[in-house]
Amino acid sequence: MQILWFLLDNLFFVLVAAALLRAWMNQSRLRMTQQPGLFVMAVSDWIVRPLRRSLPRRWQQARLDWASLVAAGLLALAYALLVHGLSLLALPRFDLLGWLWSVPVQALLFLLRTALQGLMGMTLVYALLSWIQPFSPVSAVLAALLEPLLQPLRQRLPRIGGVDLSALVLMLLLQILLLALA
Repeated sequence: MQILWFLLDNLFFVLVAAALLRAWMNQSRLRMTQQPGLFVMAVSDWIVRPLRRSLPRRWQQARLDWASLVAAGLLALAYALLVHGLSLLALPRFDLLGWLWSVPVQALLFLLRTALQGLMGMTLVYALLSWIQPFSPVSAVLAALLEPLLQPLRQRLPRIGGVDLSALVLMLLLQILLLALA
């Protein structure tokens, strides 16, 4: 059973993270013709395109990519339903009211955890690329996404030995938020 939960957790992490990243890239007006945009589109198109057609027109004209955000929410809800459904197999009795209340809460927690872990992963890749290959195309995309989060930290943190520690501090803050969420 643990293997199945592990696989579901990772599958839905990738799906929800792709939908969230798609919304963030569209919000930041980044082109989807290079990585990670191509990957995000390939992973999330199957759910975002139908949602774009079915959402009200005023939502489609808004600056936010509502179709991608709704897709992330629906995927998180599907994850919570699957996990709760599987846990019912192990429970001797069933509490419908508790089950109905805990599914949306677990979906919201999964959505937040995915966003925080995705941010942490992107920050780690951004920091590594800044040392190894600072002019790669992925570095430019990550910089466009992460600079609004790193800039306030850079203003408050002094450089130590010429090293910018803002990415490390951001990762520590994200880890603290993940611990508080758990």
